[in-house]
Amino acid sequence: MWLFALFVAVPLIEIALFIQVGGWIGLWPTLAIVVVTAFLGTFLVRQQGALAMSQVRNSFSQLNDPTEPLAHGAMILFSGALLLTPGFFTDAVGFSLLIPGVRTAVYKYLRARVNVASFQMGAHPQQRDPQDASTIETEYHEVTTDPNTPKGSSGWTKH
Repeated sequence: MWLFALFVAVPLIEIALFIQVGGWIGLWPTLAIVVVTAFLGTFLVRQQGALAMSQVRNSFSQLNDPTEPLAHGAMILFSGALLLTPGFFTDAVGFSLLIPGVRTAVYKYLRARVNVASFQMGAHPQQRDPQDASTIETEYHEVTTDPNTPKGSSGWTKH
């Protein structure tokens, strides 16, 4: 129900803001502001997105928990969608999500509300014996060839 209210409220807020701002500064300056904020938002989202991607790569390479950098990246992506949507309210929310402190506060709020029941890595981690790191389970099929067979093309390359 709250999602329906959001889909109704946001366009109404945007229409009201367009009417108010258009009445104060006129039609063309209002439209110019909408276009400029879309271009500025695109530039900032690219910049912040590249930084977020480097943080995700660093967390993977250092084997750290990538949850926070991934959440920041998702919020940057969401802010980009809001900034490309014409309107003053969506622009305000989109620009606020480009501020790292705001993203951190949103992440902490969401993290406190989400409860992770379990987490597993790998295909079958519960079957692996953590004490014996030297054993690797695998399947194989022995291929026998006739030693008298002439060596020719492997079939993978053309002559």
